[in-house]
This record gives sequence, structure tokens and C-alpha cells, in this order.
Amino acid sequence: MFKTVLFPIDQTRESREAADTVVNIVKTYGSRLVIVSVLEVPAEGEESPPAPADRMTSPETIAELLKTAQAMFSQQGIEAQTVEREGRPAFMICDVADEIGADLIIMGCRGIGLTEEGAADSVSNRVINLSPCPVLIVP
Repeated sequence: MFKTVLFPIDQTRESREAADTVVNIVKTYGSRLVIVSVLEVPAEGEESPPAPADRMTSPETIAELLKTAQAMFSQQGIEAQTVEREGRPAFMICDVADEIGADLIIMGCRGIGLTEEGAADSVSNRVINLSPCPVLIVP
């Protein structure tokens, strides 16, 4: 059912907690796992806002995060491919999902920006609306 699972990660607690769901689904369905992390860059003409501590703004941070995640899944007996991208996270996640033919995206949700004015700004909401495949949001 889920031949290829895409797991977008960042440095948040919610992302780490979603990893348990990823392990369960990948093992249950014998899925191929692809982990993606996106180096955030502002859109053209947009100023870069001050970055919170969990923002993915350095290539070194991305590389280390992917290496750590790959090792964690390896300990669970899961071989994971990693992908690094640069750009706006929601768009890059959906691009990667399309490129790899993902059957499912599993991602954590921080619940930030879920006010009426800010709901459209959350990465998870944008992924849900742009994704070429089903999206499982882990609270």
C-alpha cells in the first residue's frame, strides 16, 4: 500500500515524535523510506526573518540532522535514503514527494499558526494542500 514513504524532518520535538509512526508504517508495509530536510531560504524579494533556534538555516545543521536520523532508523533495521533541499519547506517537500513517487508523507505538526489568520502559513497545512499523495500529520 505504501511503497515509498517520505519523512520531512527538522529539529522540532514533533518531528522526533513522528519518527515512531514512521518506523511502524515502514516496517508494517515494507516501505522504502526517504528522509528530507530543507534549508530554509526566503523567497525572492522577501527579507529573511530572525530565525528561531529550531529553524533549518545552515547546511551543517541539515547534514548533521539527516545523518542522525539515518542512524536512528538504521538501529531500527530500516535503511533510509536522505535528501537535502534548499528553498521554502512546503514546496520542497512536495517536489521531493513527486520526484520519488511517494505514496505517503508522514510529518509532525507543531500547531503553530493555527489561528484563523495563520493556518495557511503552517508548513503542514501547505503540504496537505500541495501534496501529490496522502499526508499523515502526527500531532
